[in-house]
Amino acid sequence: MGEMSVSTEVLVLGGGPGGYAAAFRAAQRGLDTTVVTDEADGLGGVCLLRGCIPSKALLEMTGRISLVRAASEAGIHFSEPEVDLGALQDWTDDVVDALVSGLDALAEGRGIRVLEGRGTFESPSRLRVEGAEVSVVDFEHAVIATGSRPVDLPDTPFGGPVWDSERALEMEEIPDTLLVVGAGYVGLEMGTVYARLGSAVTVVETMERILPMVDVELTAPLRSHLDELFDDIRLGSGVESLEGDEDGVEVVLDDGTRERFDAALVAVGRRPRTESLGLEPIGVELDGKGYIPVDETRRTGVDGVFAVGDVTGGKRLAHEAMREGKVAADVIAGEPAAFDARAVPAVVYTDPQIAWCGDLAEEDRSDGAEVDVARFPLRASGRARTMGAGAADGLVKLVTEVGSGRVLGAGFTGRHVESLVTEATLAMEMGATAEDLALTIHPHPTLSEGLGEAAEDILGLPTHFSSSDEAEEDR
Repeated sequence: MGEMSVSTEVLVLGGGPGGYAAAFRAAQRGLDTTVVTDEADGLGGVCLLRGCIPSKALLEMTGRISLVRAASEAGIHFSEPEVDLGALQDWTDDVVDALVSGLDALAEGRGIRVLEGRGTFESPSRLRVEGAEVSVVDFEHAVIATGSRPVDLPDTPFGGPVWDSERALEMEEIPDTLLVVGAGYVGLEMGTVYARLGSAVTVVETMERILPMVDVELTAPLRSHLDELFDDIRLGSGVESLEGDEDGVEVVLDDGTRERFDAALVAVGRRPRTESLGLEPIGVELDGKGYIPVDETRRTGVDGVFAVGDVTGGKRLAHEAMREGKVAADVIAGEPAAFDARAVPAVVYTDPQIAWCGDLAEEDRSDGAEVDVARFPLRASGRARTMGAGAADGLVKLVTEVGSGRVLGAGFTGRHVESLVTEATLAMEMGATAEDLALTIHPHPTLSEGLGEAAEDILGLPTHFSSSDEAEEDR
């Protein structure tokens, strides 16, 4: 029997946020579109299936344990919660399945062909697919969106009690003791989940602070909370060796300390999934870290071949990949488009949350700008106070350009601050100023008032919090 082949105008390799966003936009532009994904569970990629969505579901549910315990401060008392891990996993799976079903329905409704199999380029216009009924896809344009995978430690493959982030989401058991290697957002988020469920969590980080990529002022309230939640946080400390066996994990730190844990979550970063795609034979070059260089239109060095998302580096955020996917599809459709975002927001879903956009540096800025900085402490926020224990331990930080007042960056730390960063991002995209933010009416009482108050402070106007002696001392 001969092999089955199809022809398509747009081939998208990868079904994650960058991939399905590109496919949906291409189909909306009237282009015949085919997606090839090696995920057996449908569209969504690691983000939906084994990353962003299940981790946020677990953070949300386990966060209620913390809220229940904190309610005692207001005179409301509950018995200790009982956790049914099987039911918790089933609920998380239901959340994921519903979203996957939605994506599959959207793809079908837009006439997108979805092939489940592993794709390898044979030429700049042909892809071979293993594991699918269709074995060859001939295309006019291709968008590579194969994402990334967790980085393991040297000589320590994942398996058994040595977990990657995907294994940590399976929630098969709650270890009495858990080592988290890496104090980035994945390690801290998953460490938070397990600590809430009863694990004694120890975090080891080679850098001298948690979340090294985040402004240090924003991480300070989180560090105070994690000091209470986690068993230990060891900064400036690396892992010399890590070995798993049937009884757990034995770790040797670079200072010679030897300890045992029931399990270890290695969360030291991610690497692009660019190997075994057949990129070299078709002329797509990789940089020294395995990423695909692209221009602002997401074009690679090969005519007709584009790349988006984690495989290209950047901030490696799902929403960034989605925007890039839409840009690539628009360019393929002949529309004027480029990825030229002034700001890409980011959120860490710990407690307190951290969210930011733009550049929060006060000195040695890459743009050389002279800046004004204002800080609004959430303990001066009526809404934060009403949210209970710990909700007021945070701040809003606003950075603007001296003279023009243009917003250059904003950061938030506190409960539910994920909802605040979009306004600041829009302000940056529109070239808005501190005056624009100050003149925008923010509903009361909400956390969003903090951004307006910070803007008024930049302008030298009297604010609610600046009239408080306590708030002045906090500043």
